[in-house]
Amino acid sequence: MEMTSLIVKVPKHLKAKLDAERKRGVTAAGLIRHLLEEHFKKQRAA
Repeated sequence: MEMTSLIVKVPKHLKAKLDAERKRGVTAAGLIRHLLEEHFKKQRAA
């Protein structure tokens, strides 16, 4: 799968939560990809 870049600005409180997830081994990019996949999967099912 070919990837492209996306720049997203988030509030500081969400960035802090992403940083906490990073310490657990979850990358921001991986989390965002997962959330987008789930979102669009639900849309197709509806």
